[in-house]
Amino acid sequence: MDARRLRHFVAVAETLHFGRAATRLHMTQPPLSQSIRALEAELGADLFQRTQRRVALTAFGAQWLVPVRAALAGLDALGPTAERMKRGEIGRLALSFVSTADYSLLPDLVARFRAAYPDVTLSLEEATSDVQIAAVLAGTADAGIVIPPARAPLPAALAYTRLLTEPLVAAVPDAWLRDGRLSLAGGALTPAAVVGSPLIVFPHQVAPAFHDLVTGYYHACGGTPDIVQEAIQMQTIISLVSAGMGIALVPASLRHLARTGTRYVPLQSGAPQLETGLIWRADQTSPSLQNFRAIVESCA
Repeated sequence: MDARRLRHFVAVAETLHFGRAATRLHMTQPPLSQSIRALEAELGADLFQRTQRRVALTAFGAQWLVPVRAALAGLDALGPTAERMKRGEIGRLALSFVSTADYSLLPDLVARFRAAYPDVTLSLEEATSDVQIAAVLAGTADAGIVIPPARAPLPAALAYTRLLTEPLVAAVPDAWLRDGRLSLAGGALTPAAVVGSPLIVFPHQVAPAFHDLVTGYYHACGGTPDIVQEAIQMQTIISLVSAGMGIALVPASLRHLARTGTRYVPLQSGAPQLETGLIWRADQTSPSLQNFRAIVESCA
């Protein structure tokens, strides 16, 4: 249906005068009358009642005016909408993240992005780094906050920027400190105490980089980890610590996860450093992603 004829109909409906409507539309009256007649023929129904003295909407014309206005408003909005889409002000961003990011940089990044781009739909999903890498490569996620692999480079199709490097600390059962099973030296856990304590950790197949960082610290301290339990959620690991099952080495930002029965203490020497970064497909040109990356870089 010709949008020009719809605009002609609205102009006549609002003025109820073909002459004034023609003036508003910067055209002469005869072509306007022909346009309305053609529209009525297309619809198979009269839009106006015409006499020598007045023009009035028919009942059908008055009812049809409502959806026509809505349709034209939507049509008029297409240009500005396209401009906003090109600027990344509307759209969708699918972001995945490792659980450790939830206690460090993720809340601030999400808050800043939502404040700057409230009309962008932000889809968040927690996932391990390997799952995120596969999702970003497949295009089912736009970006991911990951712990980069330590033993192999990221796929060449991915771009990466470091977001945060933080030390690991020990999450220990508070009861062990109270009853003397663990003792601190200057407020920190000694290498001997770490090696002598049972360990709760992520499974290697789920988080190989983090697992290797933790177990590598045990080897650097001259011991072998006694892994008593593995868990894939950081909240679960801390719950098991609070239950007295063992200790865990976790990012320092996890101190934000307060749990009765668990205390976070620094490692006395050589604390491993955990790196967290953002991945995205190098050929991804989504404006929403570019805006998110700009916020990430400003925070970094």
